[in-house]
Amino acid sequence: MLNLKPNLDDTDGFYASLIAAHDGLTAAQSEALNARLILILANHIGNKDVLDAALEAAART
Repeated sequence: MLNLKPNLDDTDGFYASLIAAHDGLTAAQSEALNARLILILANHIGNKDVLDAALEAAART
């Protein structure tokens, strides 16, 4: 089951880390970073049903 409720211990801290990871990158490098991050997190989740639900949720918003 996909959890869409807030679930991060430090939302602001994670957002700052995410923005900092993109600092100084070109648009292409930033897109590549996002793609790598998505694949790493998808591998960590490891459940196709959850990943499919996440894709559907992202497409709706």
